[in-house]
Amino acid sequence: MTWPKVEPVRKSVVVNAGLERAFALFVDRFDAIKPREHNLLAVPIAETVFEPHAGGHIYDVGVDGSRCEWARVLVYEPPSRVVFSWDIGPTWQLESDPARSSEVEVRFLAESTESTRVELEHRHLGRHGVGWQAVADGVDGEAGWPLYLHRCVDLAMAEASR
Repeated sequence: MTWPKVEPVRKSVVVNAGLERAFALFVDRFDAIKPREHNLLAVPIAETVFEPHAGGHIYDVGVDGSRCEWARVLVYEPPSRVVFSWDIGPTWQLESDPARSSEVEVRFLAESTESTRVELEHRHLGRHGVGWQAVADGVDGEAGWPLYLHRCVDLAMAEASR
């Protein structure tokens, strides 16, 4: 199957935390980074879990115990990068075919001992097929990856002020 060539969505921020801490904040505190309203479950989200290993998943757990696995952890290389699938299609429903999923790579680059650049690239958006633009627009918009990255920055600042 041939997919349209689509430019990746790229975003970056600088987090006021060392490399290892910035990586840990993103993975270990993903529950605080992902907004609860970004929800594919029929009930409110109780927590979001990021399993820290290749072969793991990122999933939401509903207040009733239901579970929605919406990403697969493809690469886990602390503290430099993590890659995960985006198993959510253009209609904002789960995509069961891995060939029709895009992927997200998050890189962590030390700028100093106390600051880290977090670079996110959401690529292969054309794999979503018809309607791929809805996915691109959603993740590129202010309620998409920019919101997630700014929440990561805010977590680091809150942690530093304690």
